[in-house]
Amino acid sequence: MKAMSSRWTRVPVPIWKGEAETVLLKADLHIHTEFSMDCSTPLEKIVKRCQELGINCIAVADHGIVDGALMMQKLAPFRVIVAQEILTTQGEIMGMFLKETIPGGLTPQETIKRIRAQGGLVNIPHPFETMRGSALKDWAIDDIAGEIDLIEVLNSRSPFTANSEKAKAFAEKHGIPGSAGSDAHTLTEIGNACVEMPEFKDKDEFLKSLARGRISGGKSSIFVHIFSTWAKVKSRFLRRR
Repeated sequence: MKAMSSRWTRVPVPIWKGEAETVLLKADLHIHTEFSMDCSTPLEKIVKRCQELGINCIAVADHGIVDGALMMQKLAPFRVIVAQEILTTQGEIMGMFLKETIPGGLTPQETIKRIRAQGGLVNIPHPFETMRGSALKDWAIDDIAGEIDLIEVLNSRSPFTANSEKAKAFAEKHGIPGSAGSDAHTLTEIGNACVEMPEFKDKDEFLKSLARGRISGGKSSIFVHIFSTWAKVKSRFLRRR
C-alpha cells in the first residue's frame, strides 16, 4: 500500500466537537471500473471525478478481478484500497487490502481463508438484499458472522432503506464497523455514499478509523442499472468477437 504523502488531495480539515483537529478522508468504499464486466468507466475519468468531488480515498472493488484496483493504486494521487467482489457459492463477499485476484465459485468459508492468506479484510457488500441475486444469502451472513470485519450499512444501489437498517443492526450486534459506498458503475454515481473518517496507515488503523467515521449519502436513481446492463451486454458481445 502506498505511504501517505503530501501529493494527496485532502478534504478541508473540520474540527469534530470534543476532539482535537483531525485531518479527514472523504472515502467512497465501493467503486467499479472498466475491469468489471458491467462497467465501462475508465480509470482516468474516475480519478478526475473523485478530485472534482473532494474524494481522497476509494476502494476499487471490481467483480472477480483486482487488476483495475492495482492499476488505480499507481495512477491515483490519493489512497486506493485494492478490493474485489468475489462471487462465492452463496453470493458475493468483498475482500479488501488484497494483493491478487481470488477466484470465484468457492464457498464463503474458503473465500475468507483466501482473503486472510493475503492479510485482507472481509466485508459484506449490499447485505440483506432481496432483489439482487448476487447478494450473499442471509443465512450465509449469519454463518460467517464471526469472520466479518465490516459490513456495508449504506450502498447507494440498494433500493430499500430496510436493508440498510438491518445491516446497521447486524453491525451493532456483532460489534463491527459499518461501511458505505456508492457501488458506482458510472461516473455520476461516485460519491453518492461516503464515509468521512480519520486518515489511516494500514488495515488495522482503517477499521479503527471507520468505526469513528461519519456516513453520508443516499440512493442512486434506479435508472443507473440500465447503464450496467448495457455495459454487460457490450462486454459479452466483445468477448464473442
